[in-house]
Amino acid sequence: MERRPTMQKLSVIDTHAHLDMKDFATDYDAVVARAIDAGVSKILTVGTDVKSSAKAIELSQKHPQIFAAVGIHPHDAANIQKTDINRIAEMVKSPKVVALGEMGLDFYRNYSPREAQLQVLKWQLELAAEVSLPVVIHDRQAASDVQKILAEWVKLIHPQCPGVIHCFSGDKQTAGRYLDMGFYLAFGGYISYPNSRAPEVIKTVPQDRLLVETDCPFLPPQAYRGKRNEPTYIILTVVTLGGILGKSAEAVANQTTENAERVFKF
Repeated sequence: MERRPTMQKLSVIDTHAHLDMKDFATDYDAVVARAIDAGVSKILTVGTDVKSSAKAIELSQKHPQIFAAVGIHPHDAANIQKTDINRIAEMVKSPKVVALGEMGLDFYRNYSPREAQLQVLKWQLELAAEVSLPVVIHDRQAASDVQKILAEWVKLIHPQCPGVIHCFSGDKQTAGRYLDMGFYLAFGGYISYPNSRAPEVIKTVPQDRLLVETDCPFLPPQAYRGKRNEPTYIILTVVTLGGILGKSAEAVANQTTENAERVFKF
């Protein structure tokens, strides 16, 4: 029988999940119940297009612990028109929407033309400035372009809390540039992978700028690699983060919860 780690019960916030995806269609309620029982106090479920953003809001309205982010992922930018951004703007009016995203650039997969990715990102950043919501940024092999755009954008908004760099996997220099702009850095289960360079980067990040996330159903921690990820496993990421920082899991859970509440104003 395959052995799984016993997880501590900690109060922690999963700042990035995709609970609307079909991976959770058959046992969504059980997944949420497991997370709450494990001590996950809040989950931010994140849209990737108009349809999934609407679904994120729907799910957030069913559970007090769930909140929503709405936006267009760079993979889905190819067919987006300004009218789609207007629909996202309408969704922002929901009281459970606390952020815009997942938005950004992905020059690794290039599922959408770069020009479309850039335009859709700029549209969403303009909206975020108008409605004063933090952004959830996707950056994959596009750091130079993302940073150039964000450096201009942060001049237009209140600089204390512009948003989060989701699933951060860059080097220390890239981390430093995002931190200088005021962004928080979010880390997931991949920090436990044997070949991860994240631990060395994490040690350089101020602890009041760290967030934890699952990005479920993707990127489960090492103990569940090859399986579906889910919010409950955020506990293992907190434990791993504590080991990297030389802190107790409880201290990390408390700090990242405080940070998440500061960013998203839950």
